[in-house]
Amino acid sequence: MANTRNASRISSSPWRWLAPAPDSITVRHHPEDVPGGEWLINFIWLLWYFLDATFNPLAREYWPVTLAGFVATGVLTFLAFNRPVRWVRLFGVALVAVGVAAMPYNHSGGVTSLVYAGVVLVHYGTMRQRIALAMVVWLVFVVDALWLLQWPLVLVVSLALMMFGVVGGALMRDIAERRQVQLRLSHDEIRRLAATAERERIGRDLHDLLGHTLSLIALKSELANKLFDRDAAAAKREMLDVERVARDALAQVRRAVTGIRAAGVAAEVASAKLLLESDGVHLDYTLADAGMPVEMETALAMCVREAVTNIQRHARASAARIALEATADKVILRVEDNGRGGAIVPGNGLAGMRERLAAIGAQLQIDSQQGRGTVVKVTAPLPQAQTLSFSHPEKVAQSAG
Repeated sequence: MANTRNASRISSSPWRWLAPAPDSITVRHHPEDVPGGEWLINFIWLLWYFLDATFNPLAREYWPVTLAGFVATGVLTFLAFNRPVRWVRLFGVALVAVGVAAMPYNHSGGVTSLVYAGVVLVHYGTMRQRIALAMVVWLVFVVDALWLLQWPLVLVVSLALMMFGVVGGALMRDIAERRQVQLRLSHDEIRRLAATAERERIGRDLHDLLGHTLSLIALKSELANKLFDRDAAAAKREMLDVERVARDALAQVRRAVTGIRAAGVAAEVASAKLLLESDGVHLDYTLADAGMPVEMETALAMCVREAVTNIQRHARASAARIALEATADKVILRVEDNGRGGAIVPGNGLAGMRERLAAIGAQLQIDSQQGRGTVVKVTAPLPQAQTLSFSHPEKVAQSAG
C-alpha cells in the first residue's frame, strides 16, 4: 500500500516521526493512500491567532502567548491525527488546556484551539463517548467565556454555534469515512470469498474430470501389461485406448483452464461500478455485443481492471465512463475520467497492459491532460467468423448479489 511505502521511506530518515502510525486516524481513514501536502489546508484556521494579535491590543502585548498557542495547537493536532489512536484523548485534553490558557489574552486563538480539541476528540471512542467529549469541550468554552471572562452574550452564543457546527461536521465526516472504510473491507471480503469459492469449484471440476480418466488409464495400462506376453494385438489395442483417453483428457483440461483464465468484460465493468461508486465516483458505461475470442476478451477485461484501479487510486475523479464499441473488423474500448490527469508514470500495471494487448495485436493510446482527466483507448482487430458474446454487466452484478 502507498501508506506503507511512504512510512518505510521516512522511517530511515531523521523525519521518521512525521510518518503516520499504522493505527493512526490518518491511516485508518485513508488505508490506500495517505494524503499529501493538501492535508495541511486543515491548519489554515490557526491564522486566527495572528488575526486577533493584529486587532487586539491585549494580544499584541502578550505576543509570546500568541506564538506559543499557535505552535502548540499545530503540533498537538498533527500528533493527534498521526500518532497511535490510543493517544488521541491525551492530545485533545492538551488542546483544551491550550485554548483555555490562551483565551484571556488571544480571544480568537483560544477559541480556535478549543475547536481543534473538539475535532480531535470526536475521532476516537464509541459514538456516545465522542458526543460526550465534544459537549464537554463546548461547555468548557461557554463557562470560560460567559462566566470567567464575561464576554458579551451575543458573542458567546455566535461562537458557540460556530463551534457546534464545525465539530458536528467533523463528527459527521468521521462517520462517513468509517462507513467508506467498512464498505471497502466488505467488498474485499466478498472478493476473497468469491475467489475461495472459485478455487473450490475448480478443484472439484478437476477432480471429477481427471479422477475417472486417470483411473481408466491405470486399469487399461495394467491390462495391457498382462496381455503383452499372451496376446500382443490385444495389448496394443489397450494401449491405443490409453492414448486416446489421455489425449481426450488433455483436451478437456485445456478447455477447463481456458475457461478458468478467461475474464469477462461485463464482469470487470460490474466490479468497477461497485469499486468506483463506493469511492464516490459515478460510473457510466455502454457495452456493445461483440463477437470476441476468449483471449481478446480477457485482455480487454484486464485493461478495464487496470484503468479503473488507476482511477480509484490516483485520478481524484468524480465521474468515469467505460465504452465498448464494435465494428465489422475491430473492437474499441475507451475508459475515461474527469480527474486531475497529468504525466503518466510507467509502472508494472501499464507494462503488463501493453504486453497483453500486443499479444492480440491491439493498440493502446493514453491521453492524459493536466486538469482534464485521462482517456485510455484500446483498438483491437476483430477476427472474422466469431460469434462469441458476453452478458450484460447488470446481470452479472445481480447474480453476484
